Amino acid sequence: MEFTAAQIAGFLKGTVEGNPDVTVSNLAKIDDGTPGTLTFLANPKYTPFIYTTGSSIIVVNEDFIATQVVPGTLIRVADAYSSFATLLEMFDQSKTGATGISPHTVVATSALLGENISIGDFSVISKDVTIGKNVIIHPQVFIGNNVTIGDETVIYPGVKIYHDSIIGHRCTLHSGVVIGSDGFGFAPIAGNNYQKIPQLGNVILENDVEIGSNTTIDRATLGSTIIRRGVKLDNLIQVGHNAEIGENTVVAAQTGISGSTKIGKNCMIGGQVGIVGHITIADNVKIGAGSGVEASITRNGAMMLGAPAIEINKARRNFIHWRNLDEIVRKVYSIEKKLNNLHE
Repeated sequence: MEFTAAQIAGFLKGTVEGNPDVTVSNLAKIDDGTPGTLTFLANPKYTPFIYTTGSSIIVVNEDFIATQVVPGTLIRVADAYSSFATLLEMFDQSKTGATGISPHTVVATSALLGENISIGDFSVISKDVTIGKNVIIHPQVFIGNNVTIGDETVIYPGVKIYHDSIIGHRCTLHSGVVIGSDGFGFAPIAGNNYQKIPQLGNVILENDVEIGSNTTIDRATLGSTIIRRGVKLDNLIQVGHNAEIGENTVVAAQTGISGSTKIGKNCMIGGQVGIVGHITIADNVKIGAGSGVEASITRNGAMMLGAPAIEINKARRNFIHWRNLDEIVRKVYSIEKKLNNLHE
């Protein structure tokens, strides 16, 4: 599908500088743009490429000042980065290939399906499932009994959603996501054996949640594991039973969140962070990659780093000492030797 500069400027509420009738049909990076593509400039580091890019249209900030002739047509907007993200979303939606319900899909007679939905090959929609309007379900998805899925949600191939889970509006679940598998609940019994504790709760994803590939969110033992509105989880994350993640919190890949942990809103958690169970993390907290959180973080806006995680400024000072540890030890041995000589 082709768009003119004038159409794109209208969509982004921007202004055209150049040919308003030039058309594009794809997007490109500014350093390898070709005719017929659209690109953007937000990071000043890439400014030299705006004078050499082959892209037909370049989205720039309103305050951009050219020092040379720009070969393409400019669209000036308030925020080039967010505007380009909007265009990426628009192009992505145009490529979803939604084609209705495949004849190779199994849909229970008791399932309630909304308007304008797409269900791909070899997916299973179980009993008493409710699916909202404009939902896209890709091939080989399993949706268990009594699951609710909100409007405009997209579920990619291979996702498994266990029974009683609730998925909100405009959520995105990438390939391999598992929602509602049993929490890790086992009681020790005689003979070094373990008795499984039935997991009778569910998982709730509120609106506008995005879950990365192969992330798993366990169902609660009782009650609900809750992922609040606007949360973004990266790939390969484990969320334990009865955990709660506050709204607009983002978590990077390979992080493990143990059961019954409560994370506040607007938090930022780096990759490979380990968080123990039954603790609370305040709002607006930032936790650096590779950290181990073993106790509650109660200060709003705290910045933590290390294993165990401590306040970031203290952690950085400790790291400086750690890098010099060998030299410090040699100095201590030297002082100790001199003291021993004086004593003798």
